[in-house]
Amino acid sequence: GQSLFHSLNCHGCHTPNHKTGEHRLTWLSGHKIWPYTDLLLHDMGDGLADGGGREWRTPPLWGLGRHKAVNGNSFYLHDGRALTLEQALLWHGGEAELSRENFKKLSASERTALIDFLESL
Repeated sequence: GQSLFHSLNCHGCHTPNHKTGEHRLTWLSGHKIWPYTDLLLHDMGDGLADGGGREWRTPPLWGLGRHKAVNGNSFYLHDGRALTLEQALLWHGGEAELSRENFKKLSASERTALIDFLESL
């Protein structure tokens, strides 16, 4: 699943890791964290466009596997329109359109492997 995540270029926006900067509390400085986001705005296409436009900040994927337990639901994306991770991936467009189209070409077992990886985060 992790290799598929990279081969689909999901990591282009959902950047796996970052290093924390300097902080007055030294124990917070210089740690590698794994949020799976670049925290930037990206054009996500007409499918996700609403009154606020087509640009969305890349949400962190860490903790995705705990989404239902923490939130009490399995709704994904900014407005909960996706009921599964697969639906959330299929709503990607704009800058992520090629990734979405390549996701559609995956076999059922490859899709399962990718979803399992995402749920492990």
